[in-house]
Formats: sequence, structure tokens, C-alpha cells
Amino acid sequence: MKPALPEPPAPNELGTTTTAARETADTRPVQKQTIVRYVFWLLWFLVLPAVIAVAIVAWCEHSAALGEFASTVRDQSIPAGIVLFTLAEMTLYYFRHYLPFVDPLGASVPHGLSREARRDVEGAIQLLDEAERLLQRHDKAIAREVSPVERERLVRALERVKAQLGAEPFSDKALRDAAQEAHGLVDRYLAPWRKSETREYVEAILFAVVVALGLRAVVVEAFKIPSGSMLPTLQIDDHIFVNKFIYGPTVPFAGLRIAPHLPPDRGDVIVFEFPDPDPSHEGQDFIKRVIALPGDTLEANQGHPIINGWAVPSCRVGLYPYGKNDGHAAQYGELYVEFLGDMAYLTVYEQGAISGSEGPFHVGPNEVYVMGDNRHNSHDSRRWRNGEGAGVPFGNIRGRAMRVWWPSSRLGTPVMGDPVLPDGMPSELLRGIEQCLANRPADTTPPAPGSK
Repeated sequence: MKPALPEPPAPNELGTTTTAARETADTRPVQKQTIVRYVFWLLWFLVLPAVIAVAIVAWCEHSAALGEFASTVRDQSIPAGIVLFTLAEMTLYYFRHYLPFVDPLGASVPHGLSREARRDVEGAIQLLDEAERLLQRHDKAIAREVSPVERERLVRALERVKAQLGAEPFSDKALRDAAQEAHGLVDRYLAPWRKSETREYVEAILFAVVVALGLRAVVVEAFKIPSGSMLPTLQIDDHIFVNKFIYGPTVPFAGLRIAPHLPPDRGDVIVFEFPDPDPSHEGQDFIKRVIALPGDTLEANQGHPIINGWAVPSCRVGLYPYGKNDGHAAQYGELYVEFLGDMAYLTVYEQGAISGSEGPFHVGPNEVYVMGDNRHNSHDSRRWRNGEGAGVPFGNIRGRAMRVWWPSSRLGTPVMGDPVLPDGMPSELLRGIEQCLANRPADTTPPAPGSK
């Protein structure tokens, strides 16, 4: 029968072999974790790696110094951020004994020990944990391959390591000798089931890559806003997170959607693959607002939508300054709050622009019609297929916009919800929006197709 391995040390204390040692647990080298130790781990191995990853991603957004690397990070910011976080965390952990404040705060062992002693104590703890995992996970194979005498010898060596960890007084040399013997026996008897340190690092990186790509493919993805077609809701160069799960997760490379929740609601801001056969936009991702659903008839009068003969209600706010920040005078547009279903959002209409009447467009099954919030400067359903109009097929929809995550001045700004203007807007516009919302129309739901 395979000898039982001694009880491994718990995360916050190691076992001991004497009552006296248990009674003096607060003075022995391995003590119960304190709040400051948790703070140490939180700051060095969670907060700092996150800051490093975000800083690199942000730097790559505005620099081409690293060429292809910077370009890849810009295009795949979420997967790149996860991998960078993992690499930063692993690097900090590797050099954990050299980090500032490691002695007074104690990363995993109490303060007061030399750097060498801390490494020895931590290495002994990890050796015991590893041996326990191997003996439990591969017990049948080890029982076949390792003789009872060899297993007994290994267990006794591990017991000596555990005893030295709880010994009073603590002797680093005695612990190092016991650990060296146990390490040699683990290498000799358990080598077929051990992982090298290099392999563990490689597996951690590969796992981070797989998780990052999986999240990007199924759950959430980052997109950059390249144009002003969604002003004022989204500004040029805004970076947003998109929920790819909300309409049903897609199977990567298969074009299938699991448990689809479609169509989107009217007013949803969606990211989709461009459906128009125009080769200049083939494969590009667009972002627009859903206005009409399957079966609806959509028209527009001077950019204002009409659904099934019902004019979508809106409230004028005032003159909205917009345009590129290039030193030239700002352009001005007419700012409105538009109400559609449960949604209230901002739209802007270029002063002096004449678009006349557009449509009617009949929305087919399994598609939605979309419009940009910048109604006179948006390449959307009204203008696709040479002005004949076209919808976004359900299969082209990637997800629904969530929040802005960059630039820092707009961090956390919701894409949907209560209308939000960028910083620096005239106070009269803010008051106008509040007034429009306070006087929300009673009827904001369009009639069913064919009822008018």
C-alpha cells in the first residue's frame, strides 16, 4: 500500500511536529498570512501588472516605434492586454525576492529572514505542495512504477522538510539540507510526472493566449471608432468594448450563433461586418444604431427617421460644435435627443444640409436597418447599394457596444443609456438635454408593420 504523504502546509500556516511549536506559531518562520501580505500580493501581482499592460497598450495606440508589434497591439488590444498582463505578472513573480518592501511585508514568509532564507522557505513549501499534487494525481501510476521502499523513503524525506519548517529554533541550513535531499528523491522517483519550470511558464503564456482569444471571439472585443458617423455618441478615436455574447455567442470560424437572441432592440448600437458588396469596405467592421426591425418600413425626412409611417419623436437641444481638432473653427450642427422605445440618445444634423426624403425601405427577414447618429455624415442603410438601401443581416452582427475605455478622459462612458456629451460642451446644451429628458414623449414605440 502506498504510504500516505504528510499533510501539506496550508496557505497561511505550515504543519509542525510538536505541541510547543504549535503554541509558538506566532514566532516561527512561517506564520499566518496578515492583511499586509495580501495587500503586497494585490499590489505587486495584480495592480502593477494591470498598470503595465494598460500602459503598453495605450503607448502602442499612439506610437509606431515598435512597428508590427505596436500594430498588433492596436488591432488586438484585449488579447494583447491579457498576454502582457500575464508576462508582467510572471516576471514580477520570478523576481519577487528582489521587490521593494518584500522583507517588511513578507510576500509569502514572515519578515526578519534573509533573502536566501526566504527563498529556501518558499522553495520548501512549493516542493511539498508539488509532491502532494503529484502523489494524489498520479497515485496509481506511481504505485506501479515506484517500489514501496522508495515511496517510504520519499515520504520520510518530505516529513523532514515539514519538520524543519516548523522547527524551533529555525535553522535555514537544516531546512536547506532536508529540502535538498527531498528534492533529489522527488527528481528521482517522480520525474516522469513533473513539469519543468520552463514548461510551466510556457503553459501559462499559452493558457493566457487561449483565454484572450476565446474572450475576444465569444464574449467581448475592443473596437476603435475611425470616423465621426456616430457623433455625438461616439467621438473619433474612441476605443470601446463590444459585448459579443448578448445576441448569442458565435462559434469561431463556423459562422454559427448559439442560442441567438435576435433581432437587436431598436436603439441598440451594434458593431457588424459591412454587408454592402462595395469592395472598398469589404470585411470592414461598422458601428451604427438599429432603427428598423424585420418587417418595418423605414423612411427619413431630412435625416429624421419614420418607421411604419410614424415619425420617431425628437427634441431639439441646441447648436452642437463638432469637427476635427485641427486648429480650424468648429462646425456646428443641430443637436437633438431622439426617443425610440426605451432608448433616448443624441443625434446631430449638419446645418444647411439638404437630404430631402429617403425611402421607403422595406426591412426584410433576418436583418435590421441602421443609421448613424451623425445623420448627414453617415454611410448607413439608407445609402448602401447605390442608394437603394440595404439591411444588416443577422449573421453580420458582431455585438452591442458597451462602454468607452479610451481615452482616459472618457473612460467608462456608456455608449447606451442616458445621453452623455463629451467634456467641454456648453452648459446650455447640458441643460437642454436635461429638459428634453424631463419632457419625454408619452408615445415612443412605433406601430406594428401595416398598422398605419
